[in-house]
Amino acid sequence: QEVTVEVLDHLERLALVDFRDAEGVERLQKAIGFADQLHEVNTDGVEPMDSVLEDRCLYLREDDVTEGNCTNELLKNAREKVEEYFVAPPGNIPLPKLEERETFLQGS
Repeated sequence: QEVTVEVLDHLERLALVDFRDAEGVERLQKAIGFADQLHEVNTDGVEPMDSVLEDRCLYLREDDVTEGNCTNELLKNAREKVEEYFVAPPGNIPLPKLEERETFLQGS
């Protein structure tokens, strides 16, 4: 299956993974091919499941709070914070413009 620039852009934004080199695109195409094998499975007459554990009882525990009021202590671990919130980095890769990706995909 061919990977379009739009699919590549969407996946990079979701996964924060760089697919700009030939190895990354090839790895993505192999993963899509592997997942496409699921279309070969005959699911006629099979009802969709809510969970793979539908036939089992899930044992839930009470959510008892045993500690609290430790916001300041936890925020000491933050590299960067705003008010009482951790600040996450914007991502691990700079995303190229669509024009740059179209040029790369044409060469792969």
